[in-house]
Amino acid sequence: MSDLRELYQQVILDHNRKPRNFRTLTSPTGRAEGYNPLCGDRVTVEVALEDEVIRDIGFQGSGCAISKASASMMTAALKDKTVAEAEETFGRFRAMLTESGSNGEMAGRLDKLAVFAGVREFPSRIKCATLPWHTVHAALAGKTEPVTTE
Repeated sequence: MSDLRELYQQVILDHNRKPRNFRTLTSPTGRAEGYNPLCGDRVTVEVALEDEVIRDIGFQGSGCAISKASASMMTAALKDKTVAEAEETFGRFRAMLTESGSNGEMAGRLDKLAVFAGVREFPSRIKCATLPWHTVHAALAGKTEPVTTE
């Protein structure tokens, strides 16, 4: 089990050091900002939708390794998904981290995103991992007010 945990930590650290889709979009159709006042994480997510499909997605921001890695892996997972698929994935991700008894079941349905299952052991870090997801949810819904984890 410790080998698996170490692998998961390496994946998170890799996405923190070399985040994927860490950029602004030239023509976003949706944009939202998120803030975690508990630890200072800030993220801006932009999406380019075409016929309810996320054709492009990027993020900018600063924060802890978990927040940045979550945003990086989220953008990779959601690109070319429908809005409905993105919302379903967000629901599964949130359930994996917050609902008792669903950790293993949800992790199995989230592919690479399952590396965040261990965050559940650190309740104060759950908000770090879910901030980018709440922010993309707001961008997809066209919300203009900043998202906060409080």
